Amino acid sequence: MTNRQKNYRVYLPIAFALVLISGIILGFLLQSGVSQNKAVSFITGKRPVYNKVDEVIHYVDNNYVDSVNQNHLETDAIKGMMNDLDPHSEYITAADFNAMNDPLRGSFQGIGISFRIEKDTIMVINTIPGGPSAKIGLMAGDRIVKVNDTLVAGVHVTNNMAMRKLKGKKGTKVKVTIYRHGVPKLLHFTITRGIIPMYSLDIAYMVNKQLGYIKLNKFSATTYEEFDHAVRKLKKEGMKKLILDLRGNPGGYLSAAIRVADEFLPKGKIIVFTKGLHRPKTVALSTSKGQLKHTDVAVLINEGTASAAEIVTGALQDNDVGVVIGRRSFGKGLVQEQIRLPGGSALRLTVARYYTPTGRCIQKPYKKDDFKAYYSEAYRRYLDGEMQNADSIKFNDSLKFTTPDGKVVYGGGGIMPDIYVPLANDTLHSYYNILANKGMIYQFAFDYTDSHRPQLRKFTTFKSFDKGFNMSNKEFNALVKYAKEKGISESAGKEKLSEKKIKILFKAYVGRNILNEKGFYPIYHEIDPIFKKAVQVMDSRHVND
Repeated sequence: MTNRQKNYRVYLPIAFALVLISGIILGFLLQSGVSQNKAVSFITGKRPVYNKVDEVIHYVDNNYVDSVNQNHLETDAIKGMMNDLDPHSEYITAADFNAMNDPLRGSFQGIGISFRIEKDTIMVINTIPGGPSAKIGLMAGDRIVKVNDTLVAGVHVTNNMAMRKLKGKKGTKVKVTIYRHGVPKLLHFTITRGIIPMYSLDIAYMVNKQLGYIKLNKFSATTYEEFDHAVRKLKKEGMKKLILDLRGNPGGYLSAAIRVADEFLPKGKIIVFTKGLHRPKTVALSTSKGQLKHTDVAVLINEGTASAAEIVTGALQDNDVGVVIGRRSFGKGLVQEQIRLPGGSALRLTVARYYTPTGRCIQKPYKKDDFKAYYSEAYRRYLDGEMQNADSIKFNDSLKFTTPDGKVVYGGGGIMPDIYVPLANDTLHSYYNILANKGMIYQFAFDYTDSHRPQLRKFTTFKSFDKGFNMSNKEFNALVKYAKEKGISESAGKEKLSEKKIKILFKAYVGRNILNEKGFYPIYHEIDPIFKKAVQVMDSRHVND
């Protein structure tokens, strides 16, 4: 054995000892420094570094003078993070998850009624045809007095409280106690909850022999199927032109918007593209499947048209398809992804911006410390005069774009329609405006419907209702008296000037109460200026054969 080998054998145990000691010390340091961060992140799949937020929550939970709820601390911390990002990134608690997501899924689990809180009581507006409540005999006008033996009338019940008591998993049962007009005793029902559809298409009907009308209230998982079914139905009825009403549509799924826009475009046209810091550019192109490529279209928009609804509008406008009519849209050009978190909560995070085919980002400006102003910007438009006059709108020339046919369009704050229809400053019908804006015509129509249900049940179709029901002079005078009791009075002359519009809106509200949206829109459209303008424009345009 050489001297070198002897020395190696002598020092080998010492070397092992040093390695062992170093490992112990390193392990101790790691245990002390990152004890709160040993778990692998379920989002990234990586072991996180030291987290200051977790450390603070842990310290408060273990050392604060009074007891604290750690879940509340975490929720507040996450919400604070979202408030420092943009108006559309948000944290959704487990309690709110279903309420936030059910409308986009296209269904929910419950008893199948639409209701409103009337005089501190849950009143059934309508039962959903074929739903659990309709099957066991609940009727429009019924008042729900108890739910599972718990009193819900006269106890300051709210919409959220009512929904949480009535919604539930499919197959579960809920007992309701009902008061019904004309029935001396309370009625008791046991309802088995089921899957209740939530439709994104309010109505589809033929305005005249060639012109169809479709109104979408959101873009959900079922929107395309609903839209496709409606289009096929209207085309069988002779539709050559279409009014697509997206007013008040807050958006929804990007994929649903792409599929609807695709129906109007020839193959290979850009519908929308998205990109973000951590998301590569993704382009959606039209296919050859569109069944409306040769159907002229007018898209109706207003300040409530947002997100996915703006994607459809921008795709058609930038590709020089149809005509956009109404008022400037909301201006949401941010794309969110949703991820579920442990415990049933979720995070909706803005991950990209979307751009119209010409390259416009129509996201309107916002301040991180004033999201309230962002959402109330439509009111600012009214104060600035935009609602009454398109000339009040100022666009930045640096955000100017041009469509293939040479039309100038702008980014940076919603979509400007091709034909602007202002919010009428209607002094001639000032009495109507006051009653309508204060909800008095709506309330009077609701009370009338509630007290005349036996007579109104004979109207089972829109045709029979439209032909057989109108507001009488006696009912009009009763409404005027009702308004005076509420502190609203005008001269007889101004009442007379508004009489026709009041009677039409009253009829539309009664129609909605007994026939849902199909009883409302065809009547309301008689006094809807944007709709009337669209009909005028479309009737003057050449039909593509």
